Amino acid sequence: MMPNACARMLAVVACAAMPGVAQAQNPVEFRTINIVVGSTAGGGYDTYARVLARHISRHIPGQPNIVVQNMPGASSLKAVRYLDTGPPTDGSVITAFNPGLLNESLLNADKVGFKLTGVAFVGSITRDLRACYVWAATGIKTFDDLRKYERFNIGAPAQGTSSYINAAVLRNMFGIAVRHVTGYAGSAEQRLAIERGELDGDCGAWSSVPADWIGNRKVNPVISFSPVPIPGLPPGVPFAGDLAPSRETKDVLGILMAADALGRPFVVSKQVPADRLAVLRAAFDATVRDAQFLAETERLDLPVVGPVAGAEAEQIVASIYAASPVLIARAQAIVGK
Repeated sequence: MMPNACARMLAVVACAAMPGVAQAQNPVEFRTINIVVGSTAGGGYDTYARVLARHISRHIPGQPNIVVQNMPGASSLKAVRYLDTGPPTDGSVITAFNPGLLNESLLNADKVGFKLTGVAFVGSITRDLRACYVWAATGIKTFDDLRKYERFNIGAPAQGTSSYINAAVLRNMFGIAVRHVTGYAGSAEQRLAIERGELDGDCGAWSSVPADWIGNRKVNPVISFSPVPIPGLPPGVPFAGDLAPSRETKDVLGILMAADALGRPFVVSKQVPADRLAVLRAAFDATVRDAQFLAETERLDLPVVGPVAGAEAEQIVASIYAASPVLIARAQAIVGK
């Protein structure tokens, strides 16, 4: 073989072995990405997921088709477990779930049998700004009115969802006569039940409350579960942390509200290769800063407050699981009664 030919061959082999060159020759691309929402269509988690789906493709190599499907069940645990029980683990399946599942996996570990350290976080669109409200026809206008109400019927898909946990706090920390009604497929179905008079109110993201309910004063917010101001929430609504009767209950409330920092989270299988996860995370971060995406969320009255990057989300999860056994036991007593 001629010397020049050998040199050329060695150069080709050397270049192929270089990670940067190999990556350039084989860029990460996606053809179709499925976003699996762990709740029914029409609720807040579903709405945010569908807005994300309309914009994230522009930031992903190959500009793949984005398909949204709903998979409610077990407080959205069904959708999270699905990541490792069937679909490819190449990053083409992303799950959106109810962050109350994080508290449930911490406080009811034996039953759930799953920790959210077992998935890879792509990011969260917004932190959850939660409040409890009552249907105005009940006659309840303030939190003090709620304290005197004989029986406050509130719905949830299942034990462990964020709304269930908020209602449990009302009952077991503040003495509200809450009656949990579980089994609703999602928040859209709960809203219909409120309009029919089956339920008296709800706890959830204030941004998910129908605009006509707020504009026509069909509901009255009575307590906030957000330590930061909630856009559009009337002044004078008390923050739960300010009503906590002791330092101990404040600490318990802190752990029960910690998952709200992951208000609208998106995850993939832990088995997704690092380079593909990096592409999804970069696309997600770019989308939540995208002018077109933000214009649509503003038009739909969907707050985007402090988006959380994937690595930060995983740090939040780790810190919640690091809670002391004493604090966990106290939180269990509040949620489990």
